[in-house]
Amino acid sequence: MSAPKKTFRLLLTILFAAFLLLGNHACKKDQDEDPQPSVTDIDGNVYETVKIGTQVWMKENLKTTKYRNGDPIPNVTLWTPWLIATEGAFCHYENMASWTDTYGLLYNWFAVNDSRQLCPTGWHVPTKNEWNTLVNFAGGENEAGNRLKEKGTVHWNGPNTGASDNYGFTALPGGFRTEAFNPPSFYAIWWSATPESPEDSWILTLIANNSNAYIERQGKIAGHAVRCIKD
Repeated sequence: MSAPKKTFRLLLTILFAAFLLLGNHACKKDQDEDPQPSVTDIDGNVYETVKIGTQVWMKENLKTTKYRNGDPIPNVTLWTPWLIATEGAFCHYENMASWTDTYGLLYNWFAVNDSRQLCPTGWHVPTKNEWNTLVNFAGGENEAGNRLKEKGTVHWNGPNTGASDNYGFTALPGGFRTEAFNPPSFYAIWWSATPESPEDSWILTLIANNSNAYIERQGKIAGHAVRCIKD
């Protein structure tokens, strides 16, 4: 092989290696460029955190059974007491504690709105505007669902096509509670701290079969997950 051809092949090899390195860095940049410390709730649960745009989020749903000051939150298992509650309550999905390590607990909005606070010191339940900021950063309402959802079908109902978890938010479909427990694997829903009316509050919803992120209203008696954001 002539010297010019050897030089050309060497240049191509170097350029290809540089392209791979740059591509790998770009894929990791969203999650790794600004590592964040973990945070611990009043029950001793430890949560990894991630910076997404200008916001810092927990990477998992909340699991605390106590308010920030240590007061217990009632664990309401029966339907009627849950539906008529006017104070804070939590439950395990299907009243089975085995779900909680993966999906967190379900809370009614009265727990979200309690002055004793659900999230650890320095953290809070996001407002509707803060959810909007996340959705807009993640590509807007038509694309943010895919960019926030966990990849694959270990937890999400298949095929979960397009889910990419670009930022490490790792949204999981933990189900929810209204008149009955609605099945996991299809919906990921979180409360906001923003009321819409005396009966309703705003929530963020992601669904297994599309890429959308829906900010919509939900009755305050429902049971949804909570994902805390840093103050």
